[in-house]
Order: sequence, then structure tokens, then C-alpha cells
Amino acid sequence: MTDTISRQKVLRFGEFEVDLQAGCLFKNGVNVRLREQVFVVLSILLEHAGEVITREELQGRLWPGDVIVDFEVNLNTAVAQLREALGDSAQHPRYIETLPKRGYRFIGSVEAQARTALQRPSTRAKIAVLPFANLSGDPEQEYLSDAITEELITSLAGLAPGQLGVIARTTAMHYKSSHKDVTHIGRELGVDYVLEGGLRRSDDRVALNVQLIQAADQTHVFARKYDAGIQELFNLQARIAEDIVTHIPSLSDLHAGAYIRKKPTEDLQAYRLYLQGRHHMLKMTPPSLTEAKKCFEEALARDPRFALAYDALGESHWWMGFYGYVPPRQAAFAGLGAALRAVEIDPTLAQTHSLLAQFRQKVDYNWPEVRREMMHAFELDSSSPLVRVRYAVSYLLPHAQLEEAISQVESGLEFDPLNWLLHGWLTSFLWLARDYDSAMRQARFFEELDPEKYMAPFMIANILRDSGRYEEAIVPQRRAVEMTGGAPQMLGWLGLNLALAGNAAEARSVLLRIQAIAGRAYVSPTSFVWVYVGLGETDEAFIWMERAIDERDSMIIPIKTYAFLDPLRTDPRFLTLLRKMNLEP
Repeated sequence: MTDTISRQKVLRFGEFEVDLQAGCLFKNGVNVRLREQVFVVLSILLEHAGEVITREELQGRLWPGDVIVDFEVNLNTAVAQLREALGDSAQHPRYIETLPKRGYRFIGSVEAQARTALQRPSTRAKIAVLPFANLSGDPEQEYLSDAITEELITSLAGLAPGQLGVIARTTAMHYKSSHKDVTHIGRELGVDYVLEGGLRRSDDRVALNVQLIQAADQTHVFARKYDAGIQELFNLQARIAEDIVTHIPSLSDLHAGAYIRKKPTEDLQAYRLYLQGRHHMLKMTPPSLTEAKKCFEEALARDPRFALAYDALGESHWWMGFYGYVPPRQAAFAGLGAALRAVEIDPTLAQTHSLLAQFRQKVDYNWPEVRREMMHAFELDSSSPLVRVRYAVSYLLPHAQLEEAISQVESGLEFDPLNWLLHGWLTSFLWLARDYDSAMRQARFFEELDPEKYMAPFMIANILRDSGRYEEAIVPQRRAVEMTGGAPQMLGWLGLNLALAGNAAEARSVLLRIQAIAGRAYVSPTSFVWVYVGLGETDEAFIWMERAIDERDSMIIPIKTYAFLDPLRTDPRFLTLLRKMNLEP
């Protein structure tokens, strides 16, 4: 690279922009989080684009002097993480070429641009669509207001993903019936605009009023009333979305009509059943997941080509298996069929491709296929918080790539900041990464976000136990057991905590409770594993771990990162287990 280019502060290649002075990488204006060492590798390669940078040169820049690290492993990891962030491939590189036994070369086209100190890369405008109010006076019409909210969020997100960031539905629904003013909501969510409105149904017609408000000063940017027949509801949301973007200054020149949002279904009753199923599924209990599954099946009976209902049906099977309510592998095969049908009908569903990846993990630990489906999901919707968290859980976590998993979830939280699932997994990844102080802070926030869910006390118990505070860990774990009605999964963790705290008698009592439940219902093998590990009964623990792997028990997936399994890692049987999961050669 010429001296002129190397002195520039901003370098561009493809859809990426790098601010060398600020140490930031942006993709289409959105910040991509990189570890410091990974960014250093990128900056070195860019400053010397087209030139071979030897591994020894990189070692000297990254770990100078007498710093002692496993250089080979750490450099390989840094380059792999950089390729991941760029969507690049070692086999078919667009940007970073590997020269075996020599080093690396940046092969993309790089452009330089000077920037003043006050300039920053262009960022997307951000908007939150608040839940539409049901003005019909009939609670039975609530699903219609929820439907138009969800459809507007989806349509706006698809209109200009590189220019407009849209807060996800999960977070938006936290403001249903909220009395907070627009400025307050804008500050909480970090958005520039808030869209609010109401829906009134009268016989076969619907009337909507819509207001686009600038969050900073509550200025009304746009307001309009719409009227249409009930069957035109899904077409109406496309018109509204186009009207909205044309009134956002940074998007006024956008040709909104280039994006056409496909109707999810022509059958409003099927859509109502779908929404009801989604509502039930969020409760995550065996009765609620069973009810959700029933709703989705009824929706599909009305409209057999309702792709989103197939996706949701597949997801309901996933959660049934994840929580051990049914044998996970059985749930995976059932869910896989529903997900495959969804993408057969609509191959553009990013979330369904990420769901397929999760099922590929469960069916046969086929990691290349898991990654392939996840990368396809990213190609379809790189900003989806759901795709990001599923990638983190299904691929990065089992491979112990926790730093990248944390980064993916944090990126997802940018546009879904109140999503309990994202916060729960972020807490889990910090715990498994053994960053116990950060994990505890996150767990306390998670507890405030949703005090009714058992996940917060469960995480707090894990953090306390693995940081050596065994007695303290028992109290929140007992609470998690109570909140789940004595679920065997939670009892297994309680048994582990009791045993490690020296209370072997009660741990064995817990084991008897789990065995009694197993006599009448399915119990995840790890419920037994954890108690045997705590009691130091290694042979039994290995027997049950092998069963957990065979049955695709979700709790065995982080096997490479559990701190309490450290004493077993030198046992040859542990390596055998990893190979059984295709996690070691």
C-alpha cells in the first residue's frame, strides 16, 4: 500500500469501513465489535494490503518482548474471529488469504478517505414501533393491533436495513399500555423516532391512525389516518411503512417500493391462532408449550402454506426438547420437519434457517452443516438478534468460542435491548467464560428485567457456586427449583450445589427425587450427571454424560466450558465424549 493510503484514518473495503484512529470496524454503518488483538490483525493487513505479512511479524506486533502466550493457537483464533466478523472463508477468501507456513495477505480492494476528528461513519437512523392501541373496545380484537405492530416492524426492518435500524418486537412489546412519554422511551432505547398509533375495527373495516414522532423533542414528523377492508390489513401496513420512511430525512430519497413484504397468510383467523400460539410459547412451561403447539397446528389446518406458523411450530418443538419436557432428539426430528416445510414455502426466512441449524446440531452434531445454515441466515438478515443468539448458542458455545458468542449477543441487544432471551444467554456466556463479576452484574439486571422467570436465580446460583461460594449458591438454586415446580433439570443443579457444599446426604435425597420423577416421565440425563459430579462419583457421571450426548441433552452442549467439570478433563473418557460430539478430531 502506498504511504499516502497508510497515513489515512479511514479505510473502506466492500461493505466495511475501518476507522484506524478510533479502532472501530463498521459494516454498512453499524459497529462490529472486535477484540483489540483481532482489530490489530485487521489494521496490519489493511495497512499492507496486497503484501504478505508473516506470522512472525504478526507475533511481534501482537505479543512483543517477553509476553508468553501460545502464539500459534492465539493467532489462529484471532484470524478465525476476524474472518467470522467479515463473513470471509479460508477456503474461498474474499479478503484474507492464507499462505501456508508463511502468513496472510489482504486481497480485497481498499479505498482510503481522510476524515476530520469530528467526523464519524454514517450511522443508521433508529426507530421504535410502539404496540398499537386497540381502540375497538373489544378485547377480542387485541390480536389485530398486535398483528399490525409486528407487521410494521418487519416491513420497516426490510425496507432499508443499511439505513434504518428498527427495535425488535420483543423489546417493543415491553411498552404495551405504557404511560411513558416518547422522549423517555427514546432515551431508554436510544432511538431517533418513535411510531405510535391505534386501530379500530368496525364490522369488516379497520381504521388506523399513525404518528411518527421525533424522540428528542416530541415533534410530530408525520401523522395520517388510514381506512381499509379487513382483508386488506396486511397490504395496508406496506403503504404505512413506505409513508413513514419517506418522512425520515435521511431516507427521503429511498425507493421504498423496491421491498415488498409478503403477506404471512390470507386467513386472519389463522393469523390470530398464530399470535395466540406465540403468546403461549413465551411462558415456556409444559402446558403453555403444548397449547402453543395446538394453536400453530390449528393455524396450519386453516392455511397449509402459512410458513411462519410452520416456523413457530418447529420452535415449539425446540423448546420442548431444550427444557427436557420430551426427549430432545425426538423433539428435534419433529421440529426439523416443520422448519424444512417453512423454508420450502418461504426460503427467505432467516430465523427458520437459524432454527434448522439448531436442529442439525441436535440430530447428528453436524457442525459444518450447523455453520452453513447459520451463514445462510446471516446472508438473509445479518441484523437479526434472533439469528445472532442462535448462532452463539448452537455453534460458538459448543466450540467454547465464548468471546465471540458474547459479542454476537451484545450486537443483538442493540436492536432488542429488553429481550429476556438475549439477556439470559449473555449472563450464561459471561458465567461460562468465568467472568463472574460481569456475569453477576448482568444476572442482577436480568432479575430486574423479568423477576417472574427462574433463569435469574438459576444463573446467580451458578455464578456463586463456580466462584467458590457453595453455601450461598444453594439459596437461589432452591428458589429456581420452587419457581419451576420442582423440575428435574433444576433439581439436578441443586444436587450439584449441595454436594459441593458438603451436604452429601441432601444431595442423595435430591437424587432419589429425580429418580422417582424418571419413573413416570422423561428426565434429562444431565439431571443425574450434575449430582454424581458433585458427589465425586466419576464412573456414574461418565455413564450419564454418555447418555446425555446420545439423547442430545441440551445441558451437555457447553461441555467444553463448565468449570465444575475441570477435574474430569484429564480422564481419557472425557476426550472420548468430545469426539462423540464431533468437537475434537
